Amino acid sequence: FVLRRLKKDVAPELPPRTEVISRVELDERERDVYQTIYAATRNEVVGLLEAGGSVLKALEALLRLRQAACHPGLVPGQHAKSSSKVKQLLESLSTAAADGHKALVFSQWTSLLDLIEPELKEAGIAFTRLDGSTADRGAVVKQFEAEAGPPVMLISLKAGGTGLNLTAADHVFLVDPWW
Repeated sequence: FVLRRLKKDVAPELPPRTEVISRVELDERERDVYQTIYAATRNEVVGLLEAGGSVLKALEALLRLRQAACHPGLVPGQHAKSSSKVKQLLESLSTAAADGHKALVFSQWTSLLDLIEPELKEAGIAFTRLDGSTADRGAVVKQFEAEAGPPVMLISLKAGGTGLNLTAADHVFLVDPWW
């Protein structure tokens, strides 16, 4: 049983949601990784699809390209301390936190959250995290929702997808949106 409420029914005084799409240019190294994956998989995938083969190889290639676009460290065999996307995220989170706002950062990959965590620590931005390994979900939510709580919450899409009501945040970042 899931109760879904609309903002207009619960809090009509709130302003309408503002969506901002932030485009991030890959740096040269990231672009090389992306192009290498693209070149290595394109002919194989097209050949398999033309021969009536399974689409699984195509989905795997798209997954790798999406990972490369987020952070080279997500691609098997690649290592990187940061990425253009994570740097842009940190800049936005720093600004939001400095202005007294709270933010939610969603990713479908906990491994990407693992790469964002040290960057937040290095930048001195307090955060909490909610994912499938979180033992006490209620305590993490309560900590974030507290007025003196951390300004950032990292959340895996799977763990935060259902039954989560976070009202303290006024910024939401979808680091790797679904297709």
